[in-house]
Amino acid sequence: MTNATARRGWRADLGRSVRLLRAFGVEQSDPDRFYETLAEDSVGQLSEYVGLDGALMLDVGGGPGYFADAFRRAGAAYFAVDSDLGELSGRGAPAPGTVLGSGMALPVADESVDVCFSSNVLEHVPDPWLMAGEMVRVTRPGGTVFLSYTGWWGPHGGHETAPWHYLGGHRAAGRYQRRTGRPPKNRFGESLFPITVASGLRWARTCPDVDLVAAVPRYHPRWAYGVLAVPGLREVVTWNLVLVLRRR
Repeated sequence: MTNATARRGWRADLGRSVRLLRAFGVEQSDPDRFYETLAEDSVGQLSEYVGLDGALMLDVGGGPGYFADAFRRAGAAYFAVDSDLGELSGRGAPAPGTVLGSGMALPVADESVDVCFSSNVLEHVPDPWLMAGEMVRVTRPGGTVFLSYTGWWGPHGGHETAPWHYLGGHRAAGRYQRRTGRPPKNRFGESLFPITVASGLRWARTCPDVDLVAAVPRYHPRWAYGVLAVPGLREVVTWNLVLVLRRR
């Protein structure tokens, strides 16, 4: 997929939302389908804001290589940092161009990348806005930061323990273990933390080093973007928030 093709083929319409929801339904049973669908969609969505062909790109929390494949097909010079060796090795040996490291202390020089991208990682770190600040730090002036995360109060906020997370993260984790005989992959207070839509909007609007280009519900059709304007409601129905920022 070239960058031009990604821009032409990507539309935030209802059909796209349905395709993504169907892919989410097979995350556990068919992870290849899920992650390949999400990675290709991410190329299209990011291409709405920045040209990828020839861009030096850092993915924070890149995982086992699905995003690497998709973004390199779009022409990006792609590199990734991930703190979890197990995630990096999900399809065998970690992909070339991947570094083991923390998103909260990126092993990358200041102002060194054109695009800094992260998909569904912020809810898994204890200090999400420290990580967001690190992503801004490594992005050159005029460059783009793309942040996406799952809000705690949305229907998938507890990940595999949802919807019981509404009764408390520890309670939901305990119920999951009793029902399945194993602890959840995403352990509340260890690798899953409550993060709100409001906190992301507040950080993006007050960070002195960036301009907020867009804040949208990641998986919604464009006509539903207005839910972000309604405090309270947006925490439940946004599902996943995208913040697109331009480095000053």
